[in-house]
Amino acid sequence: MASSGPTSGKKSLNTVTLLFKLPYYTQWGQSLLITGSEPALGSWNVKQGLSLSPVHQDNELIWCGKVSVAAAFTCEYKYYVVDDNKNVLRWEAGENRKLVLPSGVQEGDIIEIRDWWQDASEALFLRSAFKNVVFNATEGVKKESQSASLNKSLDPEDIVVQFVISCPRLESGSTVVVTGSNPQLGRWQAQDGLKLTYVGDSLWKAICVLRKSEFPVKYKYCQISQAGNSSLELGPNREVDIDLSSPKQSRYVVLSDGALRDEPWRGAGVAVPVFSIRSDEDLGVGEFLDLKLLVDWAVNSGFHLVQLLPINDTSVNGMWWDSYPYSSLSVFALHPLYLRVQALSDAIPADEEIQQAKKQLDKKDVDYEATLSSKLSIARKIFNLEKDKVLNSSSFKQFLSENEEWLKPYAAFCFLRDFFETSDHSQWGRFSQFSKEKLEKLISEGTLHHDVIHFHYYVQYHLYMQLSDAAAYARKKKVILKGDLPIGVDRNSVDTWVYPTLFRMNTATGAPPDYFDKNGQNWGFPTYNWEEMSKDNYGWWRARLTQMAKYFTAYRIDHILGFFRIWELPDHAATGLLGKFRPSIPLSQEEFLSEGLWDFNRMSRPYIRQEILEEKFGSFWTVIAANFLNEYQKQCYEFKEDCNTEKKIIAKIKTSPEKSLWLEKEDSIRRGLFDLLQNVVLIRDPEDPTKFYPRFNLEDTSSFRDLDEHSKNVLRRLYYDYYFARQENLWRQNALKTLPVLLNSSDMLACGEDLGLIPACVHPVMQELGLIGLRIQRMPSEPNTEFGIPSQYSYMTVCAPSCHDCSTLRAWWEEDEGRRSRFYKTVVGSDEEPPSRCTPEVVHFIVQQHFDAPSMWAIFPLQDLLALKDKYTSRPAPEETINDPTNPRHYWRFRVHVTLESLLDDKDIQATIKGLVTSSGRSFPGKKVEGADESGEKLSKVQLNGKA
Repeated sequence: MASSGPTSGKKSLNTVTLLFKLPYYTQWGQSLLITGSEPALGSWNVKQGLSLSPVHQDNELIWCGKVSVAAAFTCEYKYYVVDDNKNVLRWEAGENRKLVLPSGVQEGDIIEIRDWWQDASEALFLRSAFKNVVFNATEGVKKESQSASLNKSLDPEDIVVQFVISCPRLESGSTVVVTGSNPQLGRWQAQDGLKLTYVGDSLWKAICVLRKSEFPVKYKYCQISQAGNSSLELGPNREVDIDLSSPKQSRYVVLSDGALRDEPWRGAGVAVPVFSIRSDEDLGVGEFLDLKLLVDWAVNSGFHLVQLLPINDTSVNGMWWDSYPYSSLSVFALHPLYLRVQALSDAIPADEEIQQAKKQLDKKDVDYEATLSSKLSIARKIFNLEKDKVLNSSSFKQFLSENEEWLKPYAAFCFLRDFFETSDHSQWGRFSQFSKEKLEKLISEGTLHHDVIHFHYYVQYHLYMQLSDAAAYARKKKVILKGDLPIGVDRNSVDTWVYPTLFRMNTATGAPPDYFDKNGQNWGFPTYNWEEMSKDNYGWWRARLTQMAKYFTAYRIDHILGFFRIWELPDHAATGLLGKFRPSIPLSQEEFLSEGLWDFNRMSRPYIRQEILEEKFGSFWTVIAANFLNEYQKQCYEFKEDCNTEKKIIAKIKTSPEKSLWLEKEDSIRRGLFDLLQNVVLIRDPEDPTKFYPRFNLEDTSSFRDLDEHSKNVLRRLYYDYYFARQENLWRQNALKTLPVLLNSSDMLACGEDLGLIPACVHPVMQELGLIGLRIQRMPSEPNTEFGIPSQYSYMTVCAPSCHDCSTLRAWWEEDEGRRSRFYKTVVGSDEEPPSRCTPEVVHFIVQQHFDAPSMWAIFPLQDLLALKDKYTSRPAPEETINDPTNPRHYWRFRVHVTLESLLDDKDIQATIKGLVTSSGRSFPGKKVEGADESGEKLSKVQLNGKA
C-alpha cells in the first residue's frame, strides 16, 4: 500500500484510507491507474501512479484502488488507461480533479471516492468559448471553500455523503440542489432539497449525513433559476448504496457525479473573412474594428459565433499573391491590411488623404496591393508625427515586453525583406542564417534603419489594440470569435528563418486528389520536422496557440488530417499528385520480390511509349520528343535532364529557344508533359531506393494498364494496404502525440477541418480528444453518398451548406442541372423539376435543414445567409466564391456588396434568421427579436415546390 510520505519532526501521523472507484470498460491488455500531484499518487509520474484493479459489480466493471494518506491530504489527480507496461493509451479529458477531504475525518477512516470518467465532449463546456462567453454563469457567484465541514458529531450508524456536480452550463443567477428519496434531500421536492455551494471551476458541492438504514438513496440534481423555477436534470435517477456486509465500511462517500445531465446544447454562427467585410468606415477592405458591427449583426440574428479566416501577415511576395491567407509570413504577426488608420491617433493630419483613399479603394473587390500600400503610407506619416509619444507609452512598452520573442525577429525580417527586395532569406548574404547576436545588432538603437524597425513594432501594436478591442466587445455580447490555424507557413517566412530545423525545407505540403482537385493540391509549404519539434514539447505550436488565445475563444484547425499524416511532395513538384504520406510505412523491395515483381525501373520510371505520345500530342509528338525526351530504346522515351521534374517542365516551356513552336499551346503541352511524368505506378523513396510508395489512383495510368494481370493484382492489393490498412495505428499514435499538445496549450474550443480522404483512425481520435468535426452537405463523409443528410450528422460536428473552399450555395445550385435534379429528388423528396435559379425558398429549405441538424454548431457563410432575401442576390453567384482550390494563384479578394451598417438596418433578414435559430431550438444571445415568429416560420415542402 502506498503512503503519502514521511513527515519529519512529528511523532505520529493520523492516516486515513482513500478508496477510489471508477466504472470503465477496457479492452484486453488495458488497465487503469491514477496519477496525481502528491507522492502517494506518483507525483504525475504515470509509471509510479496508483494501479487499479477491476471488480465486476452487477453489469458494470468497477476499477478500484486503495492508498493510505494523511488526514489533511489534498491533491490533484487524473485517471489514465495504460497497457501492461504502463504506457499511456489515453487519459480523461478536462481539468485535473481536485481532492479535498471533508473536515472531521479521523485516524483509520475510509473515504470512498466514486468517480466517473471525464468525457472529452463534456469537458468542452469548460473551455473559454462557453465558460467565459456563452454562459459565464458563475461570474459574481461567491466561491466557497473546497473543504466541507460537519455541524454534528457522528455515531457508528452515520455515513457522510459528499455530492459533487459540474454545472458549466448553468443559467446566470441559478443555484443547484440535490433532491431525492429521503428527508435530507427533500423527498423529491426541489425547494426542500439539499443546497449545493459553488467551489470554483464550475463545481458545486454539499455534504449530507445519512443513516445506514436509509441506503440505497435515489437522487437527482436540480437547477433553480433566479426566479425560483426548478429544472430537474434528464435521465434516470442516480443511486448511492453502501456495502453493509463489509467488515470495514467506508465512513465517508464522495460522489463525484460528472456533469449535470441536460439537453445537448446547440448554437449557430456566421462565417466571413475579415477582408470580405464592407463598412462605411473601412479603407478598401474589412478591418478588425468592423468586427464590432459584425458582432452586433450576429447578436440580432441569433448567432453565438463569428468565424474568420486566418488574419496573420502574409506579405511574402509584395503583390496580390499575398492575398492567400493560409501562407503566413509570420504565425504571430497580424496583417497590416486590417489596420484602421483613422484610429491610430486622435489628431490625424492626413484626413484628406484618407478620404481620397476611401473613395479610390471602394471597389467591388479588394485591390490588395493598392489597399495595403495606401494604409502603410498613411500609417508611416502618422508614425513620424507621434512615434515618440507612442513608443514611450506604458502600454506600448508592455506590449513590446510581452511579445518581443516574435516581434523583434518579425520586424528585422520585414526590414531585410525590403532591403534585399526578396523574402527568400537564402539570398540575404550573412543574414541568411539567423542568430540572436545578428538580430540584436539589427534592431539596436542608433542604426540608420532604427525607425523602420520601430514602425513595424508600431503597426503590430495598433493591430493588437484594435483586434483586442473587437475581441473584448464580442465576449461582452456573448459571441465567440473563432479563428483559423493554418496547417503550414510560407517557406520564405520569419518562422523558417528563425527556426529552420523545425521544417523539412526540401519538401512541400499538399493534399492527394479529392473533391476539390483530381490532381491533388500543392500548397508549397515545407512539411514539419515533428521529431525536432518534440524535443521541447512542441514549443513553437504552444506559442502559436497562446498567441491566438489573446483574441479568440475558439479556432478551426486547418487540415487536421495533417496531424495524423501529411501529404508530402518533393520541392520540385508543381502539382499534388506524386506525393506520399508522412509518416507512413512504405512498401519494401522484399514485398514485391516475394510476389514475383522485380522490374522496379519499369514501375517507377515514367512510362512513355511512342503510341502514348502520338495519342496525346497527335502530329506534334515529334516536336515534343525532340525537345523534351530522349529515346533510350526503340519507341521508348525518358525525359531529358533539364525537364525531368514538373518545375523544370514549366521553366523549359517558358524559356526554351524553341518556345515559338508552341506559343499557342503552352497550357495543353504542359498538361500533356505532366501526364507523361506522372505515368508511374510506384514512387521511389529519395532517401532509400529500396522503399516505394504507390502512386495515388495508379489504376488510372497506362503504365498500370499495360502490366500483366498478376502484377496488377499484386499492386491493387498493396495499394489498398498502403492507403487504407497498414498506416492506421501509426497515424493514430502520431495524432495522439501532437494534437493533445495543441489542445492543452490554450483554453480555446477546437474544431477540426476533417474533409478529404479520411483514414479510419481519424474520427475515433477526434472523438477521444473532444475535437468537433466539419460536415459540408456536398462533401459527405459517408461512402457512396452524393449528398449529406444533416439530420443524420453526429452531435460533435459543425454543419454547413458550403465553405470558403467551394462555391456558395447559390452558385452550386445553379452550375449543374443534373446534380440539382438529383438533390431535389433525394434530399427535398420531390420528383418535380427544380427551379433553375436558387430562390430564397430553396435557400430557406437547405439552411433550415442545417439549423435543425443535431450538430453542436451550424455555421453559415454570410453569402448563403444573404441569399435568403432576393434583394441581396443581384450579384452573379460565381463572383461570391472566396477561393478556388484548383488554382494555386487564386486572388482572394471577394467583398460583400452591402455594408454592415445597411445589414444592421435590415430588420427583416435579421428576424428571418433569428426565427430559424429559435425554431430549431438552438441557443441564442439576448432577447427574442420582435416579429421573428412570423418571418421565421418554416416553409413547407409544398411552398418550396411553388404550390399554394
